[in-house]
Amino acid sequence: MAEHNQRQGMALLRELLDDAVAGRGRIAVVTGAIATGKSHLLYGLTEQAFDHGALPLVATGSRAERDLPLGVLSQLVHNTPMMEQHRAVTLGLLQEGARAELAGDTLDHLDVQIVDALCTILLELSERCPLLIAVDDAHHADRASQLCLTYLARRIKYAKIMLVFAAPDHAAHQRSLLHSDLLRQPHCRPVRLAHLTAEAVLRRVAERAGPEAAGRFGAACHELSGGNRLLVDALVEDFQAGGGPGERYAEAVLTCLHGTDPDLLLTARGLAVLGEPDGVARLLGHGPAAVAQALQALNRAGLLAGGRFRHEGARAAVLAALDATDRTGLHRRAAELTHDEGAPVAVVAEHLLLAGCADDPWALSVLEDAAGQALRDGGVEAAIEYLKLAWQGCGDERRRARIATKLVRAAWRINPSTPAGHLAELTAALHKGHLGGGDAVVLAKALLWHGHVADAKDVLHHLRELGGLDREGLAELAVARAWLRGACPSFLAHLPEAGQEESNSAAHSLGVSRRIESANALVRALTEAPRPETTAVAERVLRGSRLDEMSMDTVESALLTLTYSGRPDRAAPWCDAFVEEAASRQAPSRQARLSAIRAEIALRTGDLAAAARDARRALEIIPPGSWGVAVGGPLGALLLAGAAMSRHEECLPYVTQPVPEAMLETRFGLLYLHGKARYTLTAGQAEQALRDLRLCGELMGLWGLDAPEFIPWRVDAAEALVRLGDHEQARLLLEEQLRRSDRRSRRVHGMAMRVLAATGESRHRVMLLRRSAELLQTGGDRYELARTLFDLIEAYHTIGEYRRAGMLTRRARSLAVECSADGLSQALSPDGEHDGDASGVQPILSDAERRVAALAADGYSNRDISAKLYITVSTVEQHLTRVYRKLNVTRRSDLPARLVGEQS
Repeated sequence: MAEHNQRQGMALLRELLDDAVAGRGRIAVVTGAIATGKSHLLYGLTEQAFDHGALPLVATGSRAERDLPLGVLSQLVHNTPMMEQHRAVTLGLLQEGARAELAGDTLDHLDVQIVDALCTILLELSERCPLLIAVDDAHHADRASQLCLTYLARRIKYAKIMLVFAAPDHAAHQRSLLHSDLLRQPHCRPVRLAHLTAEAVLRRVAERAGPEAAGRFGAACHELSGGNRLLVDALVEDFQAGGGPGERYAEAVLTCLHGTDPDLLLTARGLAVLGEPDGVARLLGHGPAAVAQALQALNRAGLLAGGRFRHEGARAAVLAALDATDRTGLHRRAAELTHDEGAPVAVVAEHLLLAGCADDPWALSVLEDAAGQALRDGGVEAAIEYLKLAWQGCGDERRRARIATKLVRAAWRINPSTPAGHLAELTAALHKGHLGGGDAVVLAKALLWHGHVADAKDVLHHLRELGGLDREGLAELAVARAWLRGACPSFLAHLPEAGQEESNSAAHSLGVSRRIESANALVRALTEAPRPETTAVAERVLRGSRLDEMSMDTVESALLTLTYSGRPDRAAPWCDAFVEEAASRQAPSRQARLSAIRAEIALRTGDLAAAARDARRALEIIPPGSWGVAVGGPLGALLLAGAAMSRHEECLPYVTQPVPEAMLETRFGLLYLHGKARYTLTAGQAEQALRDLRLCGELMGLWGLDAPEFIPWRVDAAEALVRLGDHEQARLLLEEQLRRSDRRSRRVHGMAMRVLAATGESRHRVMLLRRSAELLQTGGDRYELARTLFDLIEAYHTIGEYRRAGMLTRRARSLAVECSADGLSQALSPDGEHDGDASGVQPILSDAERRVAALAADGYSNRDISAKLYITVSTVEQHLTRVYRKLNVTRRSDLPARLVGEQS
């Protein structure tokens, strides 16, 4: 059957109408897919009927009136102009025919006399005036009207009558009496309307939005509409408003569906639920043949392509229009079907999620399996939703506790504070005996993270009483033992004693072995001087690790092992790769933890700006209040970087940030104490810094985590003692640090020698500082190297070696700028000028000395300065003594006025 566009179809119908007016009766059956414009064509023809000398009689079939006897024929007769007596006769015939049906007569055998009489009236009328009889939606016409119209069609071959019937081209109407009888008539012409071609769509878009718009999105309009005029027009509006399919497109899709047969609408709904044509018949409980025909009709309508919606927006619109009860019912049925057919667990779980129920045991298993798969693939949020539904639907307390543990682990990846609400439930489940040993270990670590020390100890004590742990419990216990040794050593005493059964169980699993191996490597890095074999283990672990469900602690331990073993250069590329992986897996908690590690790495290479940036990013991704005891990591790194960059005001909010008291029972507390001490030391509060450093050192010694590359607290404590004038105690600390660090910790060794130079005589300083510079050059810490070079410039200046001092100036300033060490870079004047000194070198003042000197130059007394900077009067006097010596002045009034401007 040839297809016609609107213009061709109208031309053909007008030609047929002219034939009918001339006395050659014609029949036309207009068909087409949804929204091909059948009704518009029909009514366009009726409007032109008078121009062709014909009287139009119009009727419309309706699903609601299919059982109304002779309803369509009644519409035609009521619209026919006739004499009153003829009208009375006609109405009587219609009433008699209706009574015949109500009396139980078979419609196919309606009284022929009634049919003939009714048709005769129309034939006689056509002798006076040609008739155009048009019936829209003829497939909904009642059977009695169909019988009459087919009877009439067989008798108009030489009458001035044109019969036009419009109906959709899907199969439902093609079996009707009207359709089959009409097409057999020799004077009948089928007119099948087609959707717009690609070229026609471009023309239509150009007409509505201009040629430029047709070039931009005309092709997309055709692809998303299949040429359906209604969809094309809607898409043009959406593309103009928002650049893609939107609200208008969704409305047009629903208009197309709600204007067609309910079977097509129901099929579209089933397809929207499943997303695939396979299984729609089983979902709806319909015959496969009927559903296949409906899908074909929807394809022809332009709504589908290959049995699937052309755009996800169309599918979403159909789903959204469903009644909530119908939607959940369909998804529940879809979950059962897909599960029975062995579909992937993610598909079944998604239907369960949309149905909002998981009452059956198989549903819980599906949701748990789907959550595990989603976590492996990086779909953390989906995994959380699956586990939430499983948790809500589980009636077994033991299984519910296990699901809650998985939920805690998954939610931890997004925000560690999210699963805190489940901790009380899990604790209660533990006491009831519903929580396994492995899950109890996870609970203890979560409680520790949130600072619930007493509860964590209680869980660990309960774990000791459980006895007879299964394989998973023994493995988790072995991992926890290694992890606690490096993170929370004081809690080791609360774990059950290690037995042979635990060791054997752990050895059976490669994943568990890697976790233990990584944690033990970190312990060695925290307790011993750097060893090549330790870094080799860390790199081997990293090569075999991905950020799957269980490996974050493994990756974290391996990265820190490299960092605390003096190889931050090797840790950096690994950490960057894992940060990127965490982002791709939508795991913000892991991004934050890795960013905090990246900040520590950057500090040890002297990249202060990167360290501050990474630490801030960690605290932005996870707010400080959600970090628990681990907040000491990013806070400590940010304070260290801020102090080195002389950004004291910017860091002040972080200094005053409340931290959990339990943090000081963890490794993270040591990092915080170190950062806070460096901050207060550079702010001129040496006594406060010394107290924090001594506490840090005391805890490190108590826990045995006193490796030189972890936290060189003795170096900073010695610097605080130097500022307080206690050179002897400073030397003792530095000598011990040098013994501990030996040559394998070049960075720390170089740092110690720099401070040691400040405790001795001027004539020995140059030698010590030059050695310090050599060590730091190979140690890779550019900031510490810059500090040594600045001290060396001052040492040269003190002994009158101005030329050598001048030679170092440019390199020192370049390093300071490269590290973003503002306090250092400002210590040398940009033009190399120096007040009254031919060396061209600006004597170096520390940050604390510069603040004291600026206030003194501005007229403040020593006591005023003491109160303003929160330091003792004795400290003020010591600072001023060093300032006078460095600037070669003897009294307060000789201090350069520029110091005041720099301070402000």
